[in-house]
Amino acid sequence: MWNKLNTFLNCVMGAFAGVFLAETIYTYWDYKTHPEIYETTSAPWYTGVLLYGVITLAVILAALIIKLVIRKRVGQRKRF
Repeated sequence: MWNKLNTFLNCVMGAFAGVFLAETIYTYWDYKTHPEIYETTSAPWYTGVLLYGVITLAVILAALIIKLVIRKRVGQRKRF
């Protein structure tokens, strides 16, 4: 059970990190290719990247906390 959950959480963390990296690269490329679009807005071009970064960080931290809590409980059960 623990191995399946661990694998799933690793996949979730990897997927969110990959999507964040891809979104960052695409946004930067789009900014360099079409800077006139980003000049019309009052927010900097990287505002969306920061939002995705915060969401990605929150999901990865939640997954790590879940992994630590479950690992601690599984370790306690094996001792007795």
